[in-house]
Amino acid sequence: MSLEEKLISKKKPTFPISKSLENFLVKHNRSTVIPIFYNDLLRFQGSVSVYDKNDEDTLWVRTFYNEFERKEIDLSLKKIYTLLHSDGNENTIPFLNVDAIDFCTFGNSKPFRIKVRNILNDNFTYFYVKKADASRVYGLELEHLLSPYNINYLVYKDTLIEEHISGIPGDDFIHNILPKCTESEKAQIAKEFVKFKERCFIRLLGDMRSYNYVITPIHDFDQIIYKIRAIDFDQQSFEGNLKVYNLQFLKENFKMVEMVGRKLENSSINQYKVEERSYIAKRMISSPDRTAQLINCMKNDTISFPENVELLKKYLIEYVHDVKFKENKNMGEILETILEFVKRNYLDISAK
Repeated sequence: MSLEEKLISKKKPTFPISKSLENFLVKHNRSTVIPIFYNDLLRFQGSVSVYDKNDEDTLWVRTFYNEFERKEIDLSLKKIYTLLHSDGNENTIPFLNVDAIDFCTFGNSKPFRIKVRNILNDNFTYFYVKKADASRVYGLELEHLLSPYNINYLVYKDTLIEEHISGIPGDDFIHNILPKCTESEKAQIAKEFVKFKERCFIRLLGDMRSYNYVITPIHDFDQIIYKIRAIDFDQQSFEGNLKVYNLQFLKENFKMVEMVGRKLENSSINQYKVEERSYIAKRMISSPDRTAQLINCMKNDTISFPENVELLKKYLIEYVHDVKFKENKNMGEILETILEFVKRNYLDISAK
């Protein structure tokens, strides 16, 4: 049994969207009526495997529908595109084409990936259609509130629509691009990895194996800056083992962890951790109402098993020596305790 199998012992179920979470989504314009549901896309008649440029199986399949259904599905997907990326105005629909509807056979969410192209200039983008899961929705919203990045998504009944997050898949980057980076670039990537690791750890986003995040190169004057972003939010506040939320214990990340050890001193690592905690605290302070509303939804929701909650409390008490975790009854209360601890430390330091 691998380390990941030991850490992640049970397949995570899909948790339904609660009424309080639904109200939160409506209030913050995350919910709207959409013309097609996830289950509708499952009615494909056939499929073929999708291969990458190196002729390796991507674990995605390209789906095919009968002619009558495909026309209706294409129109519905174009309408969803306008809702996700603009104000829902359908005047642009004649200029859009659905080039592909791909289905992923790997992972928990079994998503559909939709490729939409503007026929006037051949620019294209993707979005995803998934089964709505409360864990994933909390993960998306926490990413929007607490990370440097905005997230665009929509939820309607049992269907979740997610925008595509651009970047190089972490596993591809580690194997094919990282060895070619300069030593200066590796030091900068190590810094970003430390900050990304701390961000995931604090907000309890688990299972960040290298294929669950992307690395995006940004040209800045005479250098390239690399940013790291999560793309899978399925394991938000679910597992009981604290190591699941710590990227360094996942074997797919070992090369990144080893690089951090080579390129950064312990003092620098601690500095970057403090910086990331401060950023998270500032984001909570800048949008206190929305953050508090989301945490209240989590506190009144079920997104994990009771045994996971008890196990995580035990690990956190050992890790931070804070007995407040004993009083927590669910994952929402655990996350609230962690975030309040981070915010309190930031305010104490700022006051000095």
